[in-house]
Amino acid sequence: MASAWRKLKKSLIMKISTHRDDDRRRSSSSSSSSANGIVSSPSPSSVSRSSSRLSYSFSFRSSKKTCAICLGSLKKGEGQAIFTAECSHHFHFNCIATNVQHGNRICPICRSEWKDIPFQAPGSANDFRNNNSTILGFRHNWHPPSLPVLETDQFSLEEPLSATHVAPAPSTCSQPITIKALPEFPAVLASDAVSKFPVLVGVSAPPFHVDVRHFNRAPIDLVAVLDVSGSMSGKLSLLKRAVCFIIQNLGPLDRVSIVTFSSSARRIFPLRRMRGSGQDDAISAVNALSSGGGTNIAEGLKKGVRVLEERHEQNPIASIMLLSDGHDTLNDDTRSLYRNVQNLTSNPNYSLQYLYLLPASICSRNTASGNEARRLSIPVHTFGFGSEHDSNAMHAISDLSGGTYSFIETVDNLQDAFARCIGGLLSVVAQDVRLTIQSLPRGVQIGSIHSGRYKNEIFNLGQKATIDVGSLYADEEKEFLVYVSIPASSRGEGEAKLDHMSLLEVLCSNKDSTSSEIVESRRERVVIRRPKVLSPTDKMVCLEVDRQKNRLAVADAIATAQRMAELGILDHAQAVLSEQKTTLLSSVSAQAGDDLCKWLEKELTETAQRMATLQLYEQSGRAYVLSGLSSHSWQRATTRGHSTTILPGEGANGINSYETPSMISMVSKSQCLNGGPSQQPQMVTKSCSLTPRHK
Repeated sequence: MASAWRKLKKSLIMKISTHRDDDRRRSSSSSSSSANGIVSSPSPSSVSRSSSRLSYSFSFRSSKKTCAICLGSLKKGEGQAIFTAECSHHFHFNCIATNVQHGNRICPICRSEWKDIPFQAPGSANDFRNNNSTILGFRHNWHPPSLPVLETDQFSLEEPLSATHVAPAPSTCSQPITIKALPEFPAVLASDAVSKFPVLVGVSAPPFHVDVRHFNRAPIDLVAVLDVSGSMSGKLSLLKRAVCFIIQNLGPLDRVSIVTFSSSARRIFPLRRMRGSGQDDAISAVNALSSGGGTNIAEGLKKGVRVLEERHEQNPIASIMLLSDGHDTLNDDTRSLYRNVQNLTSNPNYSLQYLYLLPASICSRNTASGNEARRLSIPVHTFGFGSEHDSNAMHAISDLSGGTYSFIETVDNLQDAFARCIGGLLSVVAQDVRLTIQSLPRGVQIGSIHSGRYKNEIFNLGQKATIDVGSLYADEEKEFLVYVSIPASSRGEGEAKLDHMSLLEVLCSNKDSTSSEIVESRRERVVIRRPKVLSPTDKMVCLEVDRQKNRLAVADAIATAQRMAELGILDHAQAVLSEQKTTLLSSVSAQAGDDLCKWLEKELTETAQRMATLQLYEQSGRAYVLSGLSSHSWQRATTRGHSTTILPGEGANGINSYETPSMISMVSKSQCLNGGPSQQPQMVTKSCSLTPRHK
């Protein structure tokens, strides 16, 4: 094509040199020249006066007969749309649209800069009818979007952070985290030595009661990594609507970047603040998405991580949302991925080639020796669409990075799943949360800590321990079981009369997400009585400890059943679930009518149903179970199955024990926009009470 252009240009230069004097005399005339076929412009003011004589003389011959880009005919009726620019030059629509997508808004003929550029809207007219304002992000006051920024080797084209910062509101910022520390029983016989005495240790984040867009919260840098492979063609319109919902609910200090992947990956929108034109341009970039090609999840993640790693400035919160409906078709097989990852904590030397493809910011095993302390940790929240997505890979990626995995069985619920996730990310009130636990008397030792996927460490021969919780959403709670060994009583000084023993002291420190101040909560002590004889009150079981034991036991049983299902022994898996259900229903907290136990019972029932046959397990059971394990491991809400709330009851609202008020509010907002139910799911109440222990 370049060669043809040079030949045409050379020929025209020769013609112009022959008729140069004649051209000068007729430059202001509106008549035509039969000698050289040059036609004057009907609107000379629309052509750039600074353009060369070559461009001017060639312009209308090309615009009338030949597309200057492909050199094809511009005759009408040949099945190709023709675009007429504001400078009156004509091109094939597809040719010039492709040219514009590559960042060129200069006329190829006269070199004048266009103000109005060709923009290809979604193909279906229904996209505009369903919602007059924002169903796909189009608005009544829509204006031509800015052109996409070309991808370069450096991803440092992000929009700078705001130079002005509003002071934190005292009503919502710098509030301390509340500590909870409860023993299973209020007393232990003085003569008894207990090797594993459970103590519940928990934290509760402070609340806020305003819209997350107006709450003075920590701004976020969010990267959406979107699957646009060929299998997404039937789901693309709903994906666009869901991503536009996210964009429209971010604040002016939040920044968003968009990465798409199919056979390869590309950043189509740099990290920009969601205000004014930034928000409009992000919506336009989303609405211009098209599908095709294979699925390269690993490459998409690498591009998404680069956006965050190469920032010059950083918002306090950073996260990636990964969306896919298929398997990674361009990298190693991931069929046995989960079987290798699920034992990560007990077997840190697990081997899986696929994980080596992931960036070190997601998978710490890929960090060079000695660099882990400097590694940027980026949580990846993954969303698997339909029954064909790779649930093993999506769960493993989220689990290793500190994110959550949601299983979206019906793509119509995609926007609600995004809303639940973004409702949490936009309500972070504390970061770098760490619990420090200190044993007090001699002989009391910390033996083990059940903290799910949160890192814990015990040192000084069991005298001290830490739990790294990370970030907390507003109103979010995390609870852990700490098992301590208690020796027979040797009454210390000052404790002889009261028969009391202080077991543990718990301290919580964190960084406030808006002020970056280090905040320490008030210390809490765990104290029990050491009487010679137990009274009826001393035999009362703390329901909060019992319900936490039930939650951990149910999660362990589901994980065991899942491993058996992977081996194809579904009858053993069903037996494990049935036995755990019986144990749960006979527990003290279940007998007391505890809401969490009711939710756990429904989860066991649903899991058993999805493991009824191998076909059903392969179709939806695996993804459902892995999403549930992700939720339990991080004590954070995920979307599971076809419902917008987890395990809805018959004729009642669903119960999601990890869902926060900000998540509920955002999901309700999504459902109102979609015309769905606006009722809020029931929140599990967590109150401390005692029930007699059974002999």
